[in-house]
Amino acid sequence: MTASESSSHTGRGADHTARLLISCPDGPGIVAAVSRFLFEQGANIVSSDQYSTDPEHGSFFMRSAFYLPDIDEDRPAFEAAFGKLAEGFAMQWRIAYARDRRRVALMASREDHCLLDLLWRNRRGELDMDVLCVVSNHEDTRAEVEALGVPFLHIPVTSETKSAAEARALEALAGRAQLLVLARYMQILSGEFLARVGCPVINIHHSFLPAFAGAQPYRHAYVRGVKLIGATAHYVTEELDEGPIIEQDVQRVGHRYTVEDLERVGRDLERLVLARAVRSELDDRVLVHAGRTIVF
Repeated sequence: MTASESSSHTGRGADHTARLLISCPDGPGIVAAVSRFLFEQGANIVSSDQYSTDPEHGSFFMRSAFYLPDIDEDRPAFEAAFGKLAEGFAMQWRIAYARDRRRVALMASREDHCLLDLLWRNRRGELDMDVLCVVSNHEDTRAEVEALGVPFLHIPVTSETKSAAEARALEALAGRAQLLVLARYMQILSGEFLARVGCPVINIHHSFLPAFAGAQPYRHAYVRGVKLIGATAHYVTEELDEGPIIEQDVQRVGHRYTVEDLERVGRDLERLVLARAVRSELDDRVLVHAGRTIVF
């Protein structure tokens, strides 16, 4: 978040700030047309970012955050007016309103570091979201979650009950959640679940994949003497761990690190990387194009 946007969240201005995201074929006049439209509507642009894949015949992406006190009086009229401009540039676009907090569901298994970190950041106001519930296939984190005032839904999963478990989770989430975050949820979601849940799904994992896929990745990394520990947050697709990457980070480690040290470093990175990715999504900073992300 830019300084200008951040300051707008400290007062009444946040109620009237919106974010406009655009993707379209690149060409002259796009930025000027959008800026002129916002000016004519009485809006003040507080931040604007653009990116083009190529100056000739490329794809253009833009994110503009603006302040417009009267926008909530008639959002449909504002959007209809912009839709006419967008047609001329073959734009795909959407407007997100800062006062509309995203409804977010979290899924986790036994490990609690990512889950509790997101709940703690949300309580402190670092993440602009309303947490609907935590869904888990284990009871381990119930007490901590409920102590924070968040509903906890235990849905056990076995190979025999996986389909029924997903149906139960969909009943709780589909049509309600606007974002689903897998905070170390150690189950593979089916393509049917992803199609029906109706919102983006973000996952976190260690960056050893595919070299250290499977169980005990940090022990494998220790045996191989790795020098970098990493974590990756990405959107979930049907292709396991192949979704567009939102955020990554690494830390250098050495030969004196034990398996436990590597696990500690990994947990720290996973918390930080997942929080960054979720914040980027909540702030409408991510656009996906051709399997890659543009993160403003």
